[in-house]
Amino acid sequence: MAVHILVMNVGAPLLAAVGLARWKLAARGVSLLWFATFAQIALLWGWHLPVVQSLGADVPGVMIASHAALLLAATAFWMSLFSLSGASRWQAIPALLATAKLFCLLAALLVFAPRALYGSAAHAAHGLDDQHLAGLLMLAACPLSYLVAAVVMTVHLIGADQPSRAVPPIQRPAG
Repeated sequence: MAVHILVMNVGAPLLAAVGLARWKLAARGVSLLWFATFAQIALLWGWHLPVVQSLGADVPGVMIASHAALLLAATAFWMSLFSLSGASRWQAIPALLATAKLFCLLAALLVFAPRALYGSAAHAAHGLDDQHLAGLLMLAACPLSYLVAAVVMTVHLIGADQPSRAVPPIQRPAG
């Protein structure tokens, strides 16, 4: 889970920022943002299906493929988010909040599930503890990435419409 969190919440935004700076990508529009948002959410939930996780535990290539797919989707999400410009920048906020909400919902499911969703019945008690810890890690990482980014962007957008508040010099009466 730690690798997964680092890939999606640290690696992807850094890759996106470096990619935009290096290749000076132009704004791609809002449609790419929403496509990347839904693709990232669908891939996250899809890769966390119990049958897929069981396959990943048995076949190492599946787990590598899941991390690669999630990194690609998250990088596309952050690149599309960072490349928004002008009047469309406000759409980053609902995209971030929807993503955060659905990621945190998956994490809450892992934390509050009464039984282990992954693994065999023989390892159910140990698997449940691991599952709860994984969900808690996701719950901690979710607000630190997506929600903080949404708050920062909101503050930036609110401040972008305000004129500069330079204090005029004190004028002394002539006399």
